[in-house]
Amino acid sequence: MKRFQNKVVLVTGGNRNTGLSIVQKFAEEGTAKVYMCGSTPESTDKGAAILESWGCRNIRSIPCDVSDPVQVQHLFDVIEQESGRLDILVNNAAHQGIGKPFTEMPSAYLMDVLGVNVRGGFQVTQQAVNRFFLKQPERGVVVFLSSNTAMRAIRSRTAYCTSKGAINSLVRSLALDLGPQGIRVNACAPGYIYTERWDVLPDAVKQRRRLNCPLRHEASGRDIANVVAFLASSDSANITGEIITCDAGCSCQHMPEDVDF
Repeated sequence: MKRFQNKVVLVTGGNRNTGLSIVQKFAEEGTAKVYMCGSTPESTDKGAAILESWGCRNIRSIPCDVSDPVQVQHLFDVIEQESGRLDILVNNAAHQGIGKPFTEMPSAYLMDVLGVNVRGGFQVTQQAVNRFFLKQPERGVVVFLSSNTAMRAIRSRTAYCTSKGAINSLVRSLALDLGPQGIRVNACAPGYIYTERWDVLPDAVKQRRRLNCPLRHEASGRDIANVVAFLASSDSANITGEIITCDAGCSCQHMPEDVDF
């Protein structure tokens, strides 16, 4: 039997890159329906078309900017009207926080990044818990997408690293608060993931990035989806408040080997 037979799942940011792989993984494992959202109607429709071309079925796409409480409310209204339940929430939607070094960063930009990555995850999780998980005999599961940059910062990404550190703290806090009610909360922390942003990189840059990885290759979307699915399944029934790193070994080293003298 497939692990998610008849489950109802929501994947935020399921319209592109790793989010598509996560939606595909759940669809393959027997879910009754996977809801997914992108931040705009255009990006959501584009993702839905890709999933359909991959043969994914029982996918419902709904545009939702998770930083907007009104849009989040509408998203959950639709889920309640159509399915009447939710079993698994994956908080994958993210603002990448690229292009604003700290010395040039308006505070409003920091708040934009935190608005999606932290406030968005908070709002969506609160809706899932209050509207569904606490009312269902079989409690729900929450999985966040964090980052290894929460533990080891990278340059010129202050807002992003800050938001991912906050996500790790949020995961632990929610695990403590919701554990007695039978709700598990965990996170997957990727490192490099091959996404569409890699397609424009020179080969030399790609190879240098891979040199940072002891396994010598970045994660695929499927690699991350496999970890998310494990955390969402009964295979991890006794795990909560954990951040599982999936970064080809990047975080276990002090420095890459070409500078480690």
